[in-house]
Amino acid sequence: LSCPRSTLSYVAGLGWFLALAFQPLAPRTYMSENAMGSTMVEEQFLFGERALSYAREFAGHKKKAGGMPVAWLEKTMWNLGLEVHRQPFSRTLPFPDETRERYVRTGPPAPQTLTPPWAGLCRGCARRQGRDRAPPRLCQGRDRSAAAAPLPAGQIYWAKDIIFLVNEHDLLGMEAWLEAYHDVNITEVRSEGTLGRAGAIQAAVALELSSDVITSFDVAVEGLNGQLPNLDLLNLFHAFCQKNGLLCTIQGKVSRPARRTAVPWVAQVASSILARVRDSAASRPRAVTRLHQSYFFYLLPSLSRFVSIGVYMPAFGFLILVLVLKISFWVGGWEGGATPARTGLTPGSPQESRPGLLALVPPLLICHATGLALYFLPVLGQHVATQHFPVSESEAVVLTVIAIYVAGMALPHNTHRVLAGGGSDRGWMTLKLLALLYLAVQLGCLALLNFSLGFLLAATMVPAAAAVQPNGPKVLLAVLLVLATPAVTLLLGIFLQRELVEAPAAAAEGWQLFLAAVAEGLLQHHLYGSLLFPFLALCAYPCWLLLWNVLFWK
Repeated sequence: LSCPRSTLSYVAGLGWFLALAFQPLAPRTYMSENAMGSTMVEEQFLFGERALSYAREFAGHKKKAGGMPVAWLEKTMWNLGLEVHRQPFSRTLPFPDETRERYVRTGPPAPQTLTPPWAGLCRGCARRQGRDRAPPRLCQGRDRSAAAAPLPAGQIYWAKDIIFLVNEHDLLGMEAWLEAYHDVNITEVRSEGTLGRAGAIQAAVALELSSDVITSFDVAVEGLNGQLPNLDLLNLFHAFCQKNGLLCTIQGKVSRPARRTAVPWVAQVASSILARVRDSAASRPRAVTRLHQSYFFYLLPSLSRFVSIGVYMPAFGFLILVLVLKISFWVGGWEGGATPARTGLTPGSPQESRPGLLALVPPLLICHATGLALYFLPVLGQHVATQHFPVSESEAVVLTVIAIYVAGMALPHNTHRVLAGGGSDRGWMTLKLLALLYLAVQLGCLALLNFSLGFLLAATMVPAAAAVQPNGPKVLLAVLLVLATPAVTLLLGIFLQRELVEAPAAAAEGWQLFLAAVAEGLLQHHLYGSLLFPFLALCAYPCWLLLWNVLFWK
């Protein structure tokens, strides 16, 4: 009875997810905080010509200085009556890539300015195709910050401070300033100088401007480790764009109008989740801001509609229910005895001895040792690889990750056979029970932090975990397990995402994107504390290897 119920639960989970495309489950967005309404603020910015003037001055001084005109920025901000501070910083990266050198240093840095009153954080930056760029096109954010700087001084009823932060090296500079401001050192950034203080930072807005002529705004909602911005500010920004006739997109797509057919909405929901999973693989913090009210857990089929956590979580719950049903089935089999129907034994087979916990120690140790090697060796062994092979340091790291990942499947997992009862059917049943419990706990915890990634891993790993056993069609189950591994899920997700954005990738291009995603995942973990790579290396991959052990138990 477990198999039909498990199949029904899995189909129900996928069906519930697809049902999120229908408008009754995706209501229109609304403001939870009345004080965030657009009628509470001045909507017009009257200093556009001043901003263009600052832009021309900045471009001229930058060309003359051959780099960031820090002295001009500092002088201009002082003339506006702002408190200006500099912060030199340096950082050694674990390995360089195409856009970053191993040793990053600013000297002298761009200034930090402090002016009363209001609390916020603004930065100007530009990116192209998801990659960091040098500062030449950053002037648009800086000149608008300078033009807007005098505005808060005239608003005497505002009771907060506003900080304009101008930084180099994109997120590295932002991280260096945040650590120095809060007097912590988590990422081994070495900073100098003194900083102004303006109390606790309550909200932040990141502006990424790449041109003087603005034709549209694209909203980026993905944050570090699956965090999402406050929905109220997103709604406010969208309302401003609609009121002023500005084109506003999400992940580069224009929101579709409401239609009776659900097909466009299904494509938008799927594209949104895959894009979030893709950005989670890079773990690039790009969230708009975070406030104290409204929603923090949601899905965005479009900018005008959202799906709350209470509506989309049942889809994940049905997938986890498959593991719960399988666990209850194996527990029932353990209590009722290993019968021929359950284990596939022949009626004349001798009675098996009950295995002890010692039989599970070798596969557990080997699987988790492989995960530890996958986490530590690529970065620690990059110098050895570059000395013996004609590869760069970043290529050495990525190729080492792939080599360890594939080699884990070929390790000698059959050491349990030398132990009493280790090679019995009760042995693999016990190991599968442990693997199912391990996987259910992992996915449950992950879905609370990053639903998109948790749902995708559950949709791919749960069927393979439920079906695997050493007595079935071994080749078919092996193919199913390989397709369910997180690395293959990432590779297939890249191709699917490119199809959804109507830019299909060839096999060679998809492989290069996969290698770049692996390298970026490692780098984002070491730079910003992204938890995706350690989760996959230390949790998901060892759990998958336990299932691989179950398949080749005999």
